[in-house]
Amino acid sequence: MGESQQQPDGGPRRDLRVALGGFGAIGRAVARRLDAGVPGLVLAAVSARRVDDARRRLEDFGNPVPVVALESLPEHAEVVVECAPAAVFDRIAEPAIRAGRIFLPVSVGALLARPELVALAGETGARIVAPTGALLGLDAVRAAAEGEIRSVTLVTRKPPSGLAGAPHLERQGISLEGLTEPRKVFEGTARDGVAGFPANVNVAAALSLAGIGPDRTRLEIWADPGVSRNTHTITVDADSARFTMTIENVPTEENPRTGRITALSVIATLRGLVAPLKVGT
Repeated sequence: MGESQQQPDGGPRRDLRVALGGFGAIGRAVARRLDAGVPGLVLAAVSARRVDDARRRLEDFGNPVPVVALESLPEHAEVVVECAPAAVFDRIAEPAIRAGRIFLPVSVGALLARPELVALAGETGARIVAPTGALLGLDAVRAAAEGEIRSVTLVTRKPPSGLAGAPHLERQGISLEGLTEPRKVFEGTARDGVAGFPANVNVAAALSLAGIGPDRTRLEIWADPGVSRNTHTITVDADSARFTMTIENVPTEENPRTGRITALSVIATLRGLVAPLKVGT
């Protein structure tokens, strides 16, 4: 348990306990940062597919925590972070929301097909807080959405290895082996893109939820052998502003589908839950 803080009225406030649903590249990076010390937060539990491996990795932590089942994470913490394969999203999300916890999903795309989880949060008092992840500019998009947004487009370019295995490619019989020039592999709505590339474009889901929704947000996905970084370009046309922003994310060594900034975005979001000063919308 972390040290208590002081409320404005002088009373003690316990650090927020954080449980991680998933202990892959993102989960381990977040866990190590929490273990190193983030004021107001304390790592309380993790879940992992390879339990013995997770326990071994936790041995050198300053405060080793238990490795528990996905469904029991809400019993250990006020905040549950989902950073696992989309296939187990429900096993993390539903118990956390049903228990009234703060739920941080990294697999934001999974929310698009599960509006009932948002309704459930309204009933239980849970909060669903989606980190910005590997994108940028969501503050500006959210602000513009308070007025009128006419269009939102996201163009994603990734090295071919970062798109390998996507359901859309397999259904369409698209092979990226030996690709020597950029190839557009998808163009359509954010909703369809997230369904076809569930491990690749959670950024499109986050953008659509911040702006005009998954059916009006347009998405292009390119397999580009000329890029070494996952690149996302947003173009927004609104009555308050027109803006274009590009981010180039350095992939993690363990998983080329995931940018290093994703774990940092989770940490930044967690800090925002407890920080006395929060910058941004």
